[in-house]
Amino acid sequence: MEVEQTALPGIGLRHEFTTRSGRRIGIVSHRTGRRDLVIYDPTDPDRACETVMLNDEEADALCELLGAPRIVQRLNALHREVEGLVSLQLPILPGTSYDGRPMGDARVRTRTGASIVAVVRAGQVFASPGPGFVLAGDDVVVVVGSPESTATVADILTNG
Repeated sequence: MEVEQTALPGIGLRHEFTTRSGRRIGIVSHRTGRRDLVIYDPTDPDRACETVMLNDEEADALCELLGAPRIVQRLNALHREVEGLVSLQLPILPGTSYDGRPMGDARVRTRTGASIVAVVRAGQVFASPGPGFVLAGDDVVVVVGSPESTATVADILTNG
């Protein structure tokens, strides 16, 4: 799938793609943080027939609905394509050393070479969380790397 990215000076970025059925869909990410889901007119791909403004919560919900199954599919595909790549789902137990701390405090990538690709909290998926993302008890951290690096991450998140 080809996604076109266009800078919109003073506004932000627009990402667009065409579905297999020929419909053009876009997301405008404003510098203010607002996002617009744009559905283009099938007879005139330059005219928007519907624009839905999304706040952060709505955009996160849409990403969760569309993204959670895709993350799992992509990880499974990577496992088939890249020998030696594994993913682990690691729980953050309540009261352990990273419960209530920013993810960056663990310095996972620097210390192990593995990557935290998602955090699942109460059924909601936070894909590609940044170092400021605060972990909480009962979160499930999804880590990708070698068997050795992911085992080290498990040790770090469990024992500090």
